[in-house]
Amino acid sequence: MHPQTTPAPAPATGPPGSTGATPDEALEALPARYYTDPDIAAAETRRVFEKSWQLVCHESDLPGPGARLSATVAGREVLVVRTEDGGLAAHLNVCRHRGTRLVTAPEPSGKAIRCPYHGWTYKLDGTLVGAPEARQIPCLDKPRLGLHRVGAESFLGFVFVNLDPAAVPLAESCAGLAEAIGHYAGPDLVPVGKYRIHDRSTAEEQHANWKVIVDNYLEGYHVPVAHPALMRLLDYQGYTVDIQESYALFESPLRDKPSSNRTERLYQRLASPMPGLTEADRRVWRYAVIYPNTLIDFYPDHVLAWTALPTAQDRAAIPGAFYTRHGESVRTRLARRLNIHIGWVTNDEDAELVERVQTGLSTPGYEPGPLSRREAAVGWFARRIRWDLDGEVR
Repeated sequence: MHPQTTPAPAPATGPPGSTGATPDEALEALPARYYTDPDIAAAETRRVFEKSWQLVCHESDLPGPGARLSATVAGREVLVVRTEDGGLAAHLNVCRHRGTRLVTAPEPSGKAIRCPYHGWTYKLDGTLVGAPEARQIPCLDKPRLGLHRVGAESFLGFVFVNLDPAAVPLAESCAGLAEAIGHYAGPDLVPVGKYRIHDRSTAEEQHANWKVIVDNYLEGYHVPVAHPALMRLLDYQGYTVDIQESYALFESPLRDKPSSNRTERLYQRLASPMPGLTEADRRVWRYAVIYPNTLIDFYPDHVLAWTALPTAQDRAAIPGAFYTRHGESVRTRLARRLNIHIGWVTNDEDAELVERVQTGLSTPGYEPGPLSRREAAVGWFARRIRWDLDGEVR
């Protein structure tokens, strides 16, 4: 559900998560087994997904105190709640009594979290405050039986959770990103259409390992061959990329030459910034990848945020949602509709590509060749994965 980016050469040096390569050094992709070995997938759950910030929703999905929803993170259900003071809290979505799932569908409000099985009741911050017939429960220690808390943070108006209590705050690990593209985002974004990040029921599933999908997003080397619409719209030679330890940010200017395609040509004429953006943003598309699997597209006319979640070794769900701001012009609204249409065309092309890659990676004896400098961000991502799985992969 996303157009792709084309990175230019990456910075030469950096911390363990960077490409770590000089301009003349070969960048290395991940070995094929990283995409096909079930043991590596299990290691990723422990070493990547349980220790990273995972995108679960936007603040607009939690409109007021008591609003709550559930999301899956590293194989565990997490309950995300808007607290009474307007903040955010997240807990494992399981009652401390007998393990009942507390929330199965989003709820817009509520003063407490009540288990539907035996009625154990928790405050929004997870504190156990009541249990029916409490005198019949020996050793009921309410302070010790609160919900299991997990980290929750709003960044750019999007809500992330992290199962690792020692995790560095996302705003700290992604220092510089908010300054670069924060004017596109924030809590005031409003969703467009039926899709929501937390709703797996409407999410497309692609037939590839989640890392194949992220790799594909991280490089534009394939654009001239695979995406004719993007080649007509974007200045392929004008792509730039800023690769930091925990994120990569891409920019591409739009071409001045009118496209030969009617829909694309109309989009070029109508492209205009939504509220909060400037005229300088009208002729550029931006994309961000927050390690490991959060992907956000920043267009003049909308924002698209999505994530790649493994459902099997060779399958991944890609839930996401489109956003705009109140007060957009009719022109911006029309441009957004055209842009989203172009994006779906590109998505279908990519879905076929990543499936082809996944099939090829399963060929016995195959290993990937050297990367192009236009695939510098793929090298960055591979290095981060290797770093996180160090000691787990033999």
